[in-house]
Amino acid sequence: MSLDVGRVRVLLLAGGLGTRLRPLTDHTPKCLVPVAGRPLLDYWLDRFREAGLRDLRINTHHLPEAVREYIDRVNATSEFRMSEAYEAQLLGSAGTVMANRDLADDASEILIVYADNFSNVDLNELLRFHRSHGDPMTMMLFRAPHPENCGIATLDAEHRIIDFVEKPKNPTSDLANAGLYVLSQEAYKEIADMQVFDIGFDVLPRFLNRMRGWASPGFHLDIGTHEALEKAQTLSTQLEQGKR
Repeated sequence: MSLDVGRVRVLLLAGGLGTRLRPLTDHTPKCLVPVAGRPLLDYWLDRFREAGLRDLRINTHHLPEAVREYIDRVNATSEFRMSEAYEAQLLGSAGTVMANRDLADDASEILIVYADNFSNVDLNELLRFHRSHGDPMTMMLFRAPHPENCGIATLDAEHRIIDFVEKPKNPTSDLANAGLYVLSQEAYKEIADMQVFDIGFDVLPRFLNRMRGWASPGFHLDIGTHEALEKAQTLSTQLEQGKR
């Protein structure tokens, strides 16, 4: 059965400097870095299109003109309604939520997506899981090959997140924060009203025992380094060849 996603809104976090990808990001915003000849954001549009999500807002900071040109092209040539939230100074992930509190006004749920990831997540399955449990937040998880470099979640038998540690020295699991959250309207506004900087450090500890974790069975990469970008290039090429 298809999901009703007409009032689901998406906030894409894309304002980062991408310092580890220099010199590539000296002239290209991280969210537009090419993967197999396509801007990274294109792959997120594929995911949103598959899920029927149309209302998107993206924060900008570094090289915003390039992202604005991308937004204009998307709005002129596709079914998406994409808007910009420019930050003269970076506000942090939670600060961006605070600055865009209005996004929740008419929303059923809000997806917060870190746009510098490369993923084939099924967003409909994620939304189905979120609507099945009744807690105000769902965190997408993935199996991390190096959990000591990630935010690691501990789940109970009902997939409720009972502990979360950023970059633990001795990880207790490999279930890592994927940088993708589904929030109820009320939870999104609660975060906006906290007036804090970072979702990982400032927000998630306050949602322990009232958020669930959903592990995506697909691939998920943080395109933060040249090594990761090269891996994404190879993976994307393999996937395209598999479709033929």
